[in-house]
Amino acid sequence: MHASRTTLLALLSSACLGLLSQGALAQTPAGSAEAGKGKLAMCIGCHGIEGYRTAYPDVYHVPKIYGQQPAYIVKALQAYRSGERSHPSMRGIAKGLTDADMADLAAYYGGPHK
Repeated sequence: MHASRTTLLALLSSACLGLLSQGALAQTPAGSAEAGKGKLAMCIGCHGIEGYRTAYPDVYHVPKIYGQQPAYIVKALQAYRSGERSHPSMRGIAKGLTDADMADLAAYYGGPHK
């Protein structure tokens, strides 16, 4: 009886992990890197320049976004759009983006680059 209980617990644990991993995959945005390539003009001016610093609203180093996880990029853009993140320039840009735009940009910046 003990062996079958251990087996049952192992099977239940595996099933739970499988369901959790499917949930994580479902949250990954399904965008088009090719479409994102045509929408990056508003991003590249700051995020595409090595070592770039901006002076608005304060002087700070602008992060590179190539190689970020697509889900992170979408969440960040959504947070700017909702006002949860407060950088004025990013809020203005994000407010003009649709969910599809965000997914496309995330697919482009999160994909492999040379």
